[in-house]
This record gives sequence, structure tokens and C-alpha cells, in this order.
Amino acid sequence: MTGIDLLLEDGLVLTMDDSYRLFNPGAVAIDQGLIVGIGEQAELEREFEPRARFACRGRIVMPGLVNAHTHAPMSLLRGLADDLRLDVWLLGYMIPVERKFVDPDFVRLGTKLACAEMIRSGVTTFADLYYFEEEVARVTAEVGMRALCSQTVLKFPAPDATSFEDSLAACREFIVRWKGHPLIVPSVGPHAPYTCTAEILKACAELAVELDVPLHTHLAETALEVENSRRENGMPVIPYVKRQTLLEAKVLAAHCVHIDEGEMRTLLHAGAGIAHNPSSNLKLASGVAPVVKMLEVGLNVGIGTDGPASNNDLDMFEETRLAAFLAKGISGIPTALPARVALAMATRLGARALHLGDITGSLEVGKRADIILIDPSDVHSSPGFQRSPDAVYSRLVYSAHAADVTDVMVNGRWLMRNRQLLTLNQDELLRNAQEIASRIDAFLVERETSVLSKLVAIGGTTEAESFEVQVKVRLEDPEPVLAKMESPELTTIRHRHYREYDTYFVFADPEQGRLRYREDEFIDESGEVYNVRYRLTLTGPAREQEFQHAVLLSRSRFLAAATHSLRFYREYFQPGSEIEVQKDRRRWLVRYRDTEFFINLDRVDKPALHGHFLEVKSRTWSRRDAENKAQMILDILSLLGAGEAEATPSEYVELAYPGS
Repeated sequence: MTGIDLLLEDGLVLTMDDSYRLFNPGAVAIDQGLIVGIGEQAELEREFEPRARFACRGRIVMPGLVNAHTHAPMSLLRGLADDLRLDVWLLGYMIPVERKFVDPDFVRLGTKLACAEMIRSGVTTFADLYYFEEEVARVTAEVGMRALCSQTVLKFPAPDATSFEDSLAACREFIVRWKGHPLIVPSVGPHAPYTCTAEILKACAELAVELDVPLHTHLAETALEVENSRRENGMPVIPYVKRQTLLEAKVLAAHCVHIDEGEMRTLLHAGAGIAHNPSSNLKLASGVAPVVKMLEVGLNVGIGTDGPASNNDLDMFEETRLAAFLAKGISGIPTALPARVALAMATRLGARALHLGDITGSLEVGKRADIILIDPSDVHSSPGFQRSPDAVYSRLVYSAHAADVTDVMVNGRWLMRNRQLLTLNQDELLRNAQEIASRIDAFLVERETSVLSKLVAIGGTTEAESFEVQVKVRLEDPEPVLAKMESPELTTIRHRHYREYDTYFVFADPEQGRLRYREDEFIDESGEVYNVRYRLTLTGPAREQEFQHAVLLSRSRFLAAATHSLRFYREYFQPGSEIEVQKDRRRWLVRYRDTEFFINLDRVDKPALHGHFLEVKSRTWSRRDAENKAQMILDILSLLGAGEAEATPSEYVELAYPGS
């Protein structure tokens, strides 16, 4: 007989392997964290000599659940802002609160709270995507769970990085340090195509391929995302990210609510896994993913809860049941996504979607001992029929609750016994979490008058590039500059003529930023107005770094179409004061050394400022790119014969009204 560490005996063993084998009474032999035997109890009793035994007493023994997509630290933001549109929820609440509160301590506490909840609900493996992801990894390993931990990379300044280059560098270091860990698989996490540039997507894909790790991202979550991709990129989301080489990596794609069969096959050929998040997609009104068709195509589709701020729990039993019900409800076919397949999505297929199917997701010899025990004897699961071999799957998916999980093991180590957590102090976690909630409450009460939150609430707001490189010089005579615009070194992409009427809302608190309401009149060659555009721009305080004439500005900028009257915005935002600036602007979008710049030739008419102003500018999400463009702007000035002109970093509103 072979000596082993532990024998789980006298259980109803569901392997969740490709053949859906089950054994009753069954047993599982475990040694050094590995499953070394599984089958009928009598057979394993003859084969193995265990140093310890665990009597399952008729409980269901099955692989631990795989939460295929979540943001674990956001357990501390559970219930913070509900029943809102996705953009309002994200831009108006989540991002401001995260920027204020998210630090390593926040992430550690939030991850512990999430792990406690997931262990209690039978989750042994999860895929996470957040900031300070190394802290998520560290806590998860300490607790004893298994996770795919993905460091978020996006174009906005984040709680753990001032630029995407910083995020990418930190991601590389994190992966190098953690690759090969027995519980943690480090990963790169470009947040989504709409929060990343093409450059970021390509860089993340290259990093994932180079280091041979998965890539975790959000794709095609909303119809608006797909619509915007068609408009801005000329194609839907999946073809766009394929063009950015994203699919060359081992992708875990969360959501994929709005994709067609052709896109599914593209993902299949790339070996991508899908994380279906039914509760989150319903709660945020994103839609329902075509999961049945995905499975028919052959994709590995797992089930995820998404973050606790958008679900609002991490209960995989609830999520699995909802996945099955939704498939039936939207198809009108009661046989769609049967319980057995839904449970496979929560286990074996989920592990494969995470690119971890070789080590977990089913009870098979050679895989890690990630196992949960479920007591099916409570009133909500009784009685239990045995006529059909599929009855146990129905019982688990349609009747069982998270509270039915009694014992949890990961890598052969018990994390919960008899419903008692062994690696976490739940009472302490609850106290600390409530302290954080009180601090966040106070912050939000204070910022209820936030201009940004009000701007987001009326819709259509997007965050613009963080870094702006610009130079503004005064000209006595614009004609020499106009003549040199024909230089062969400058390629004009387009030229427009505007009259611009700006009303600036100024607020008592300078940290609120300055809100500009702009009316652009487009002027044709005969001087007639042929189109009018209205826009709102909220700019935060500038943080300047000067490069000779060129000035690098780092600031938050939010843009929105102005769909209401100036009177409406005046009453809605209630500014402390207003400033009006009117100007005539001729604008060129030019290409210089394969880089695009805007060149503006302006005459400020109200209040009247002497002379004309030449302004050369470019914007980017990248500090490094901004610094490179600063030198090119100086070269453009020299090319236009304005290299010696006096430069000013001030905006027109500041030139017109010093001290504003």
C-alpha cells in the first residue's frame, strides 16, 4: 500500500472532469497537496495507507469553485454607489474614491475581506484585476487561496502609478518576482480598450508573451463600447484588439457581452478564455452575454462575480444559478445551459478560461487538491433524488446556497473546517472594514458639491489625455508665420476656421477645477457660419514642468457635449463667478516627423488683447511621449520663424483676467 497524507472518505465525489464521473461512496487520496487517487472508497482503501482520514459523512465532495473575474479589494466599496449608469458609477464615484483611498493597506484589507467571503462560498481560485496587485497576491498566498493576479495598466493616472509607463514597469517587476509561485500566477491587466491606448495594448501583449503569463482584460462589456469602437476605430472591439496584437497573449476576457459568432471564433482560435459575469452585467444594464453560443463554438467560458462594488457579492452559487436561468430566459429554451454544464463553467471550464486547467478545476489525479465539501441536508436542498445521475448537479445549481459549504481545502491545506475560517480573523476584518466605510462616507458627503460628479451625472463625460505640451507666443504680425505654414516639413492634415465663445465657471475651491462652456462657430471661406458645436471641458489645477519655451502640463481633463443651454449649466453648477473670452481661431492639424500637432493662430477679441497668438500643442497619456514632443514643438517654432518670440504658459482666460 502507498502511504499518503490524507484520505477523504465516505463522500459523494463529483470529479467535474470531461466525463463527469462521480463516485458514491467515493474517496479522494491526497499527498503533498496533489490528488494521487480518486474513485470508489473500497478501491482506494485497498490502495492507500493514509496518515490521516477525514470522514465526509455523505457530503458532496467536489472541486473548489473558480471565480473567473473579480476585483477583490473592491469588497471595501460594496454598496457605495448603486443603481447608476456605468459611466456615472465609474467616473463619478469609483475612480474618485479609489484615487483618494486606495493604497497598499486598503488593498490588503479589501483582499482579506474578499477572501473570507469567497472561502465561505466555496471559491478556491479567483482571477483578480486591480491596483497594487502585488498586495493582492501577498494576501492571497498568506490566506492560502489560489489566484491569477493581474496588475492593472491603463492610460489614466492610477492609485499606484502616475503614468502607464510606471504601471507597466511595476507589472513587469511583479511578474518576475512571483512567476513560479505555487498559488499565485502573476499577470498583466490592460483594463479595457477604451481605457488604454493602442500603444498600451500592444505593450501589455508583448509583456505577456515575453514572460509567458496570461493577460486579463475587459472586452465588449457594453453596447456603447462597441459603438464607440466602430466609430473611432472603424471596427468592433474584438477585431480592434486583435489588430493591436492583444490576442497573441493568453487572454482572459471578462464580459464579452456584445460579440457575434465571428468574433467568438476569433477568440477561440486565439485560445482566449471568457469570464461571464451575469449579475454585474444585469445590475449595470450592460446586457446578457451569448454564453450558449460561446459554448457551442467551443470557447472555455467561466463564471465570475465581477467586483463586489458592481455585483454586490462574491457568491458563486448565486452566480452559477443566474447564469443557467439567464440562458434559458433569453433563449426561451428550458433545456439551454443545463445545471451540469453551468457547474462545469464554475469549475473546470473556469479554470481553463484562466489558463489554469492543467492544475485545478476538476478532481483528477495529478491536479492540485483544491476541494470543497457541501452539506446538502438543509431544508432548502431536501429531499435528494438519486434516480437520475444529473440530479446532484440540479441540486447544487438550483437549490444549494453558499452557506452549505462546510469545508474548504486549497493545495491540500484546510482553509475552513466545519464552517470555521482557519486563516483569517473575520471579526477583526469586519471592524476594520467598517472604519474604512465611515471615512469614505465622510469624503463623499464633503464632495457632494463636486463639479466633476455633477458633470458625470448629466452624462457623456470622458476623461481626456493627462499630459499636454504647449507653447503660446505673441505675434505682432501673423503673416510671416502663415507663409511658412506651407513648409514641406509640415504636412497639413486639416485646416479649420472658428469663432469661439467661451464662458468659464470659476469656483471658490480651486481644487474643483475650472469648467468651460464653449460655442464653436465653424466659418467657411466666404466668412459664413456653416456649423455650430457646443462643448463642456472641466480642467483640474495644472502641474507645470517647463522645457525652455514648451510647457508640459499634467492635469485632469474631462470632456462632455453641451446638450443644454448656458442658463441650465449656470443654474446647475452654481459657479462663484464667470469669465467670458471670445476669439477668432485658425487651426491646423499637422504632421511633423511622423507626429501630429495642433497649430492655432488666435486673435482674442473679448477682452481685446494686443496682437495675435501662435499656439503649438499636443496631448498624450504618456509622460515620456510628452517630453519627446516638447523638443519637437521648439523645432516647429523655429521652422515658423517664431523661435525667439516671448512665450507664456498662461491660458487665455488667465492672460485676459490675471489672477483668475
